[in-house]
Amino acid sequence: MVSYKLTYFDGRGAGEICRQIFAFAGQEYEDQRLTDEQWEEYKAAGKAPYNQLPMLTIDGKPLAQSHAMARYLAREFGINGKTHFEEAQVNSLADQFKDYYAEARPYLAVKLGYTEGDADTLYKTVYLPAFKKHYGFLSKALKSSGHGFLVGDSLTWIDLLVAQHSADLLKREGESLFDEYPDMKTHSQDVQRIPQIAKWIEKRPVSDW
Repeated sequence: MVSYKLTYFDGRGAGEICRQIFAFAGQEYEDQRLTDEQWEEYKAAGKAPYNQLPMLTIDGKPLAQSHAMARYLAREFGINGKTHFEEAQVNSLADQFKDYYAEARPYLAVKLGYTEGDADTLYKTVYLPAFKKHYGFLSKALKSSGHGFLVGDSLTWIDLLVAQHSADLLKREGESLFDEYPDMKTHSQDVQRIPQIAKWIEKRPVSDW
């Protein structure tokens, strides 16, 4: 029997996608949550590839980079697309999501308190253009699938990733942000109502990020 351990901080962040894949699959795993002090010790001991988190350990073998981890788990548990082309579509959207996050990062870093800056100005000049551009792509993919999922006719891990981000935005920025993309709001709500996901959301530790 394969053993899994997810090592990350006590927040959702980049570790949440793997936690939700495990939840959907009903797969047991060790959810190791490090404090900042523990992470410094962990890093100094050379325990993490690339000296960063999250990290997934599979039967004692470490794997880094959140999207690589998610792709691996999604393939193991059957939510990586039903065909090779669907899998490629999922990966394409995941790469696009990284592009979106890179464009939005200056605003998000200030909004979440990681750096200093004028959040209101960054929201108008940086964040809104990035959101409208990339959520337009996501909305197009959702409409193209025609089944309420971003790819194909069943859940894939990109649905989990985007739905959680949308839920965070709805809570932090307000529902009016989605006025042009009500379908993406509905997508988030529908995905997070999936019984396994809803159960995880209800019991997971409360976190602002």
